[in-house]
Amino acid sequence: MRIVVLAGGIGGARFLRGLKQAAPDAEITVIGNTGDDIHLFGLKVCPDLDTVMYTLGGGIDEKQGWGRRDETFHLKEELAAYGVGPEWFGLGDRDFATHIVRTQMLGAGFPLSAVTEALCDRWQPGVRLLPMSDDRIETHVAVEVDGEQRAVHFQEYWVRMRASVPALAVVPVGAEQAEPAPGVLEAIAEADIVLFPPSNPVVSIGTILAVPGIREAIAEAAVPVVGLSPIVGGAPVRGMADKVLAAIGVEADAAAVAEHYGSGLVDGWLVDTADAGVVERVESAGIRCRAVPLMMTDVDAAARMAAEALRLAEEVSA
Repeated sequence: MRIVVLAGGIGGARFLRGLKQAAPDAEITVIGNTGDDIHLFGLKVCPDLDTVMYTLGGGIDEKQGWGRRDETFHLKEELAAYGVGPEWFGLGDRDFATHIVRTQMLGAGFPLSAVTEALCDRWQPGVRLLPMSDDRIETHVAVEVDGEQRAVHFQEYWVRMRASVPALAVVPVGAEQAEPAPGVLEAIAEADIVLFPPSNPVVSIGTILAVPGIREAIAEAAVPVVGLSPIVGGAPVRGMADKVLAAIGVEADAAAVAEHYGSGLVDGWLVDTADAGVVERVESAGIRCRAVPLMMTDVDAAARMAAEALRLAEEVSA
Protein backbone atom coordinates (compact mmCIF):
# COMPACT_ATOMS: atom_id res chain seq x y z
CA MET A 1 0.00 0.00 0.00
CA ARG A 2 1.33 3.42 -0.96
CA ILE A 3 0.10 6.19 1.31
CA VAL A 4 0.71 9.91 0.91
CA VAL A 5 0.26 12.09 4.00
CA LEU A 6 0.22 15.88 4.10
CA ALA A 7 1.73 16.85 7.42
CA GLY A 8 2.33 19.87 9.57
CA GLY A 9 4.13 19.66 12.89
CA ILE A 10 3.12 17.97 16.13
CA GLY A 11 -0.31 16.61 15.14
CA GLY A 12 0.95 15.33 11.81
CA ALA A 13 4.05 13.76 13.33
CA ARG A 14 2.15 11.94 16.08
CA PHE A 15 -0.44 10.71 13.59
CA LEU A 16 2.35 9.37 11.38
CA ARG A 17 3.75 7.40 14.29
CA GLY A 18 0.35 5.78 14.69
CA LEU A 19 0.03 5.19 10.94
CA LYS A 20 3.33 3.32 10.89
CA GLN A 21 2.01 1.04 13.61
CA ALA A 22 -1.37 0.57 11.92
CA ALA A 23 0.14 -0.12 8.48
CA PRO A 24 3.65 -1.46 9.11
CA ASP A 25 4.15 -2.69 5.54
CA ALA A 26 2.92 0.45 3.79
CA GLU A 27 5.17 2.75 1.78
CA ILE A 28 4.51 6.14 3.34
CA THR A 29 5.47 9.41 1.67
CA VAL A 30 5.10 12.53 3.79
CA ILE A 31 4.72 15.92 2.12
CA GLY A 32 5.83 18.33 4.83
CA ASN A 33 4.83 21.94 5.32
CA THR A 34 7.65 24.44 4.86
CA GLY A 35 5.58 27.60 5.27
CA ASP A 36 6.65 27.71 8.94
CA ASP A 37 10.32 27.89 7.90
CA ILE A 38 12.26 30.85 9.24
CA HIS A 39 15.82 32.19 9.13
CA LEU A 40 17.28 32.71 12.60
CA PHE A 41 20.88 33.54 13.52
CA GLY A 42 21.79 33.09 9.87
CA LEU A 43 20.39 29.56 9.87
CA LYS A 44 17.54 27.96 7.94
CA VAL A 45 15.08 26.46 10.43
CA CYS A 46 12.38 24.03 9.21
CA PRO A 47 10.21 23.36 12.29
CA ASP A 48 7.62 21.04 10.73
CA LEU A 49 10.09 18.91 8.77
CA ASP A 50 12.25 18.55 11.88
CA THR A 51 9.30 17.67 14.12
CA VAL A 52 8.35 14.81 11.79
CA MET A 53 11.97 13.68 11.51
CA TYR A 54 12.66 13.81 15.26
CA THR A 55 9.33 12.23 16.25
CA LEU A 56 9.62 9.26 13.91
CA GLY A 57 13.36 8.98 14.53
CA GLY A 58 13.03 8.82 18.32
CA GLY A 59 14.69 12.13 19.13
CA ILE A 60 11.70 14.33 19.95
CA ASP A 61 10.94 15.96 23.29
CA GLU A 62 7.79 13.97 24.00
CA LYS A 63 6.37 16.43 26.53
CA GLN A 64 6.63 19.47 24.26
CA GLY A 65 6.08 17.63 21.00
CA TRP A 66 8.80 19.73 19.34
CA GLY A 67 12.55 20.13 19.76
CA ARG A 68 15.09 17.56 20.89
CA ARG A 69 14.92 15.24 23.87
CA ASP A 70 17.41 15.97 26.71
CA GLU A 71 18.00 19.42 25.24
CA THR A 72 20.16 22.17 26.71
CA PHE A 73 20.14 25.87 25.83
CA HIS A 74 23.66 27.11 26.52
CA LEU A 75 24.13 28.59 23.05
CA LYS A 76 20.82 30.45 23.23
CA GLU A 77 21.83 31.84 26.63
CA GLU A 78 25.19 33.00 25.31
CA LEU A 79 23.57 34.70 22.33
CA ALA A 80 21.17 36.48 24.70
CA ALA A 81 24.14 37.62 26.81
CA TYR A 82 25.51 39.31 23.70
CA GLY A 83 22.12 40.91 23.11
CA VAL A 84 21.48 38.81 20.03
CA GLY A 85 17.88 37.74 19.49
CA PRO A 86 15.22 36.75 19.05
CA GLU A 87 14.94 35.30 22.53
CA TRP A 88 11.35 34.17 22.03
CA PHE A 89 12.24 31.27 19.71
CA GLY A 90 13.70 28.38 21.68
CA LEU A 91 16.46 26.72 19.66
CA GLY A 92 18.37 24.21 21.75
CA ASP A 93 21.99 23.15 21.44
CA ARG A 94 21.24 19.79 19.81
CA ASP A 95 18.69 21.39 17.51
CA PHE A 96 21.21 24.02 16.40
CA ALA A 97 23.34 21.26 14.88
CA THR A 98 20.55 20.25 12.51
CA HIS A 99 20.08 23.82 11.32
CA ILE A 100 23.82 24.35 10.85
CA VAL A 101 24.11 21.22 8.68
CA ARG A 102 21.02 22.22 6.68
CA THR A 103 22.26 25.76 6.10
CA GLN A 104 25.72 24.61 5.05
CA MET A 105 24.26 22.16 2.53
CA LEU A 106 21.87 24.77 1.14
CA GLY A 107 24.79 27.18 0.84
CA ALA A 108 26.71 24.53 -1.09
CA GLY A 109 23.90 24.41 -3.65
CA PHE A 110 21.87 21.39 -2.54
CA PRO A 111 18.06 21.83 -2.75
CA LEU A 112 15.99 21.48 0.41
CA SER A 113 14.63 18.10 -0.72
CA ALA A 114 18.15 16.67 -1.01
CA VAL A 115 19.14 18.22 2.33
CA THR A 116 16.07 16.71 4.01
CA GLU A 117 16.93 13.28 2.60
CA ALA A 118 20.48 13.61 3.94
CA LEU A 119 19.26 14.61 7.41
CA CYS A 120 16.85 11.66 7.41
CA ASP A 121 19.77 9.31 6.74
CA ARG A 122 20.72 9.89 10.35
CA TRP A 123 17.24 9.70 11.89
CA GLN A 124 15.77 6.87 9.79
CA PRO A 125 12.13 7.98 10.23
CA GLY A 126 10.79 5.00 8.27
CA VAL A 127 8.94 7.23 5.82
CA ARG A 128 9.98 9.21 2.76
CA LEU A 129 9.93 12.83 3.94
CA LEU A 130 9.61 15.45 1.20
CA PRO A 131 9.32 19.21 1.64
CA MET A 132 6.33 20.55 -0.24
CA SER A 133 8.69 22.72 -2.30
CA ASP A 134 12.38 23.49 -2.68
CA ASP A 135 11.42 27.13 -3.18
CA ARG A 136 11.30 29.59 -0.30
CA ILE A 137 7.79 29.98 1.11
CA GLU A 138 7.04 31.73 4.38
CA THR A 139 3.62 32.12 5.94
CA HIS A 140 2.91 35.65 7.13
CA VAL A 141 -0.02 36.87 9.20
CA ALA A 142 -1.63 40.31 8.92
CA VAL A 143 -2.46 41.77 12.34
CA GLU A 144 -3.44 45.08 13.87
CA VAL A 145 -1.41 46.27 16.85
CA ASP A 146 -2.05 49.64 18.53
CA GLY A 147 -4.21 50.70 15.63
CA GLU A 148 -1.56 49.91 13.02
CA GLN A 149 -1.82 47.05 10.55
CA ARG A 150 1.31 45.10 9.74
CA ALA A 151 2.41 41.65 8.64
CA VAL A 152 4.48 39.37 10.86
CA HIS A 153 6.07 36.00 10.22
CA PHE A 154 3.82 33.17 11.30
CA GLN A 155 6.36 32.08 13.92
CA GLU A 156 6.26 35.52 15.52
CA TYR A 157 2.47 35.45 15.55
CA TRP A 158 2.29 31.91 16.94
CA VAL A 159 5.25 31.78 19.32
CA ARG A 160 5.96 35.35 20.45
CA MET A 161 2.47 36.82 20.24
CA ARG A 162 0.71 33.55 21.12
CA ALA A 163 -2.02 34.51 18.63
CA SER A 164 -3.18 37.09 21.18
CA VAL A 165 -4.59 39.42 18.51
CA PRO A 166 -6.95 38.49 15.68
CA ALA A 167 -5.40 37.33 12.42
CA LEU A 168 -6.73 39.55 9.64
CA ALA A 169 -5.23 37.45 6.84
CA VAL A 170 -2.87 34.53 6.40
CA VAL A 171 -0.61 34.62 3.35
CA PRO A 172 1.88 31.93 2.22
CA VAL A 173 4.36 34.38 0.71
CA GLY A 174 6.10 32.90 -2.32
CA ALA A 175 3.69 30.00 -2.78
CA GLU A 176 2.20 31.28 -6.04
CA GLN A 177 5.62 31.27 -7.71
CA ALA A 178 6.76 27.99 -6.17
CA GLU A 179 6.89 24.52 -7.65
CA PRO A 180 6.35 21.19 -5.88
CA ALA A 181 9.58 19.56 -4.77
CA PRO A 182 10.88 16.64 -6.85
CA GLY A 183 8.88 13.52 -6.12
CA VAL A 184 5.82 15.25 -4.68
CA LEU A 185 3.50 15.04 -7.69
CA GLU A 186 4.84 11.60 -8.59
CA ALA A 187 4.07 10.30 -5.09
CA ILE A 188 0.51 11.60 -5.31
CA ALA A 189 0.01 10.09 -8.77
CA GLU A 190 1.24 6.69 -7.57
CA ALA A 191 -0.60 6.69 -4.22
CA ASP A 192 -3.31 4.27 -3.20
CA ILE A 193 -4.56 6.56 -0.42
CA VAL A 194 -4.03 10.24 0.49
CA LEU A 195 -4.48 11.26 4.12
CA PHE A 196 -4.90 14.66 5.78
CA PRO A 197 -3.96 14.15 9.45
CA PRO A 198 -5.35 16.42 12.19
CA SER A 199 -2.92 19.21 11.29
CA ASN A 200 -3.81 22.89 11.07
CA PRO A 201 -6.05 23.25 7.98
CA VAL A 202 -4.84 26.80 7.27
CA VAL A 203 -1.12 27.10 8.04
CA SER A 204 -0.12 23.45 7.65
CA ILE A 205 -2.24 21.53 5.15
CA GLY A 206 -3.60 24.73 3.62
CA THR A 207 -0.10 26.00 2.91
CA ILE A 208 0.88 22.72 1.25
CA LEU A 209 -2.21 22.91 -0.94
CA ALA A 210 -1.28 26.49 -1.89
CA VAL A 211 1.72 25.26 -3.89
CA PRO A 212 0.55 25.20 -7.52
CA GLY A 213 -0.09 21.68 -8.74
CA ILE A 214 -0.47 19.90 -5.39
CA ARG A 215 -4.19 20.54 -4.79
CA GLU A 216 -4.91 19.74 -8.43
CA ALA A 217 -2.93 16.49 -8.30
CA ILE A 218 -4.83 15.32 -5.21
CA ALA A 219 -8.21 16.30 -6.65
CA GLU A 220 -7.46 14.47 -9.87
CA ALA A 221 -6.04 11.35 -8.22
CA ALA A 222 -8.40 8.42 -8.61
CA VAL A 223 -7.80 7.31 -5.01
CA PRO A 224 -9.61 7.94 -1.73
CA VAL A 225 -8.64 11.11 0.13
CA VAL A 226 -9.48 10.96 3.84
CA GLY A 227 -9.04 13.66 6.47
CA LEU A 228 -9.22 13.71 10.26
CA SER A 229 -10.70 16.71 12.01
CA PRO A 230 -8.29 18.86 14.05
CA ILE A 231 -11.33 20.38 15.78
CA VAL A 232 -13.02 18.47 18.60
CA GLY A 233 -16.05 19.85 20.38
CA GLY A 234 -15.68 23.24 18.71
CA ALA A 235 -12.07 23.81 19.74
CA PRO A 236 -8.63 22.87 18.39
CA VAL A 237 -7.15 19.75 19.93
CA ARG A 238 -3.84 21.60 20.19
CA GLY A 239 -2.62 25.05 19.29
CA MET A 240 -4.70 27.97 18.08
CA ALA A 241 -6.18 26.82 14.78
CA ASP A 242 -9.39 28.72 15.58
CA LYS A 243 -7.46 32.00 15.29
CA VAL A 244 -6.31 31.37 11.73
CA LEU A 245 -9.55 29.69 10.68
CA ALA A 246 -11.33 32.94 11.59
CA ALA A 247 -8.95 34.82 9.28
CA ILE A 248 -10.25 32.85 6.29
CA GLY A 249 -13.87 32.95 7.41
CA VAL A 250 -14.18 29.33 8.54
CA GLU A 251 -15.85 28.41 11.82
CA ALA A 252 -13.86 26.34 14.32
CA ASP A 253 -16.13 23.36 13.78
CA ALA A 254 -15.43 19.81 12.58
CA ALA A 255 -18.04 20.04 9.82
CA ALA A 256 -16.97 23.52 8.71
CA VAL A 257 -13.39 22.37 8.18
CA ALA A 258 -14.61 19.43 6.06
CA GLU A 259 -16.72 21.84 4.00
CA HIS A 260 -13.70 24.13 3.67
CA TYR A 261 -11.74 21.34 1.99
CA GLY A 262 -14.80 20.37 -0.04
CA SER A 263 -16.02 17.18 -1.67
CA GLY A 264 -13.92 17.95 -4.73
CA LEU A 265 -10.82 17.36 -2.63
CA VAL A 266 -11.78 15.14 0.32
CA ASP A 267 -13.80 11.94 -0.03
CA GLY A 268 -13.92 10.87 3.62
CA TRP A 269 -13.82 12.72 6.93
CA LEU A 270 -13.42 11.49 10.49
CA VAL A 271 -14.80 13.51 13.37
CA ASP A 272 -14.53 12.82 17.07
CA THR A 273 -17.36 11.05 18.87
CA ALA A 274 -18.03 14.36 20.62
CA ASP A 275 -19.01 15.74 17.22
CA ALA A 276 -21.18 12.81 16.11
CA GLY A 277 -24.01 15.25 15.57
CA VAL A 278 -22.31 16.78 12.50
CA VAL A 279 -21.93 13.51 10.57
CA GLU A 280 -25.16 14.03 8.63
CA ARG A 281 -24.15 17.61 7.77
CA VAL A 282 -20.80 16.48 6.39
CA GLU A 283 -22.37 13.67 4.39
CA SER A 284 -24.91 16.10 2.92
CA ALA A 285 -21.88 17.98 1.54
CA GLY A 286 -20.92 14.86 -0.41
CA ILE A 287 -18.22 13.64 1.99
CA ARG A 288 -18.51 10.26 3.68
CA CYS A 289 -18.17 10.78 7.42
CA ARG A 290 -17.71 8.67 10.54
CA ALA A 291 -17.44 9.59 14.24
CA VAL A 292 -14.59 7.86 16.10
CA PRO A 293 -12.30 8.78 19.03
CA LEU A 294 -9.74 11.31 17.76
CA MET A 295 -7.64 12.12 20.80
CA MET A 296 -4.01 11.01 20.32
CA THR A 297 -3.31 10.29 23.98
CA ASP A 298 -0.57 7.81 23.07
CA VAL A 299 0.83 5.88 20.11
CA ASP A 300 -1.81 3.16 20.36
CA ALA A 301 -4.60 5.76 20.23
CA ALA A 302 -2.95 7.35 17.17
CA ALA A 303 -2.71 3.90 15.57
CA ARG A 304 -6.44 3.31 16.12
CA MET A 305 -7.18 6.66 14.49
CA ALA A 306 -4.98 5.76 11.52
CA ALA A 307 -6.68 2.38 11.22
CA GLU A 308 -10.09 4.10 11.15
CA ALA A 309 -8.85 6.43 8.40
CA LEU A 310 -7.67 3.47 6.35
CA ARG A 311 -10.97 1.68 6.96
CA LEU A 312 -12.91 4.72 5.75
CA ALA A 313 -10.66 4.87 2.67
CA GLU A 314 -11.66 1.27 1.90
CA GLU A 315 -15.34 2.20 2.22
CA VAL A 316 -14.87 5.11 -0.17
CA SER A 317 -13.08 2.87 -2.67
CA ALA A 318 -15.85 0.29 -2.47
